Amino acid sequence: MGLLSSGEPVTLFAMSETEIILASASPRRLQYLRWARYQVTVVPVLIDETPADGETAAELVTRLARAKATSISTPGVPVVAGDTVVSCRDKILGKPANPQVAREMLAALSGADHEVISGWCVRHGDELLEGVEVSQVRFRELSSDQIDRYVDSGEPLDKAGAYGIQGIGRELVEAVRGSWSNVVGLPVVPVLAALRDLMVR
Repeated sequence: MGLLSSGEPVTLFAMSETEIILASASPRRLQYLRWARYQVTVVPVLIDETPADGETAAELVTRLARAKATSISTPGVPVVAGDTVVSCRDKILGKPANPQVAREMLAALSGADHEVISGWCVRHGDELLEGVEVSQVRFRELSSDQIDRYVDSGEPLDKAGAYGIQGIGRELVEAVRGSWSNVVGLPVVPVLAALRDLMVR
């Protein structure tokens, strides 16, 4: 058993370098799966991530994770896919399109509670397991100078909600309730459990 940076336990059950496919270019998801001793081949999947009319954040990430996992044909090799968004005051925040949008997202999150919502999907052949993980995060009150300095670091531009809790962005966070790894971008415990379940069937 190992520990995530938050102290969250994760069982590293892959005794050998078992091959899997990661349908994502996220270095954070790749790192977690490698820590679990998987031999990971990265196959990024580009799909339209625009929410449908009336679609909730949980519905969105579930749909996107499933679409990514089922878009790759890999007979005999499990596929892992995920998608993460931030939801604040019922508004879905994905990756900011530019620095100005990142500033606006961080200003909205300043001093507020929000949810980090990840959909995950693991497929092995014709079998599929999926789920949604929700973590609650509270931000510190941020000054405009703090926001500008963080945006200027470049870290927010490829992160849902315009921050990365595993990097400089942890300084913006006051508290986390729920899975830390989910806030990073991959709810490790259910994903690894799903891999184990599908691979022993």
